[in-house]
Amino acid sequence: MGDRFPALTLATRNLSRQRVRAALAALGIVIGVFAVVTLGLLGNALSVAATEELGGLGNQVIVSPSDASGSDSLDSRDLATIQRVASGRGTVVPLRVTGAQVRASGGQTFAQVYGTDRPGELFGNGSDGVPAFHRQGALVGADVAAALSLREGSTVTVEENEYRVVGVLPAVSSISPLQPDSSVILPADEFATSGYSQVVVRANSPSDARAVASGVEARLNARQQRVSVFSLTSVLDRISEFFDLLNGFLLAIAGISLVVAGVSIFNVMLMSVSERRGEIGVLRAVGIHRRQVLRTLLVEATLLGVVGGAVGALLGAVTVVVTAMLTELPLWAVLMPGNVVVPLGAFAFGVVISLVGGLYPAYRAAWEPPVSALRG
Repeated sequence: MGDRFPALTLATRNLSRQRVRAALAALGIVIGVFAVVTLGLLGNALSVAATEELGGLGNQVIVSPSDASGSDSLDSRDLATIQRVASGRGTVVPLRVTGAQVRASGGQTFAQVYGTDRPGELFGNGSDGVPAFHRQGALVGADVAAALSLREGSTVTVEENEYRVVGVLPAVSSISPLQPDSSVILPADEFATSGYSQVVVRANSPSDARAVASGVEARLNARQQRVSVFSLTSVLDRISEFFDLLNGFLLAIAGISLVVAGVSIFNVMLMSVSERRGEIGVLRAVGIHRRQVLRTLLVEATLLGVVGGAVGALLGAVTVVVTAMLTELPLWAVLMPGNVVVPLGAFAFGVVISLVGGLYPAYRAAWEPPVSALRG
């Protein structure tokens, strides 16, 4: 080992002779890399968790009559146009919407009443308890069921009509432009109107939602502002840009601490070289080439970066995982495969900073004439 890597052997021996000073220099790298890893991983995890929470919202496009159209409903031709635009890009669900007093033996409350024959598309929320097709009875939201003490088989009165409860919608924890928790879902033909209050498009992806929104605007509003198209995709884009900006800001702060650590490495190496001028002069006088001296000193600086970077990256990763386990931050968002780039990048950055910090002192020591070095 010593014969194959003499510079590594000499560097290790020199650092061992100055353990305290080397440990303090490596501590700066540990703190800098730790800051980069923790802030980088936390920023990424928050961004991923927020995107996952709001992702379904960004896929929805809601089309409703425009105030300028003078109509309060969409007709079958509007629905057919929307279906053509959304073909292959998502599912189209027409809705009839109103508000009504809802009564049961447990009391009464105000609820949003939706009329649709396909509640599973919009209100299923991954539950098998919501039927794909709805022909009779009423589905009630979680809040309505709790307020009126309703369960499957109960009777609920919407305005003056009684319905048998055929199911309770699962509670929704994510943000939604609809109000499933405080709603009652009835078959579409229970409404007296023939038009539709809203048409909801559940697109396959945010890009499909953008395409559907722009397509509907182009087709139905070409001559007159007939419909209003509501999509939160642009809002999600802004949220994503905000998290990117936040991550960049946090990483910049952490990067400053790494640069400070590099200055510490520079100082330690400069002091070490000054104290070892006589030793370096002897090495040069007995024939050690200046490149070997340079290589040895650079290896010393690199070793400080490797040790400090590895310890900092490990501590940072463990800290973020423990934080996720003790808080509501999803652990899966921390353990995303793409996040491994953060500790690896921070480790590499720490090594580079150490190497740059030791470059000038090593160059100065290697190029100093042996006679000057021996004179001190």
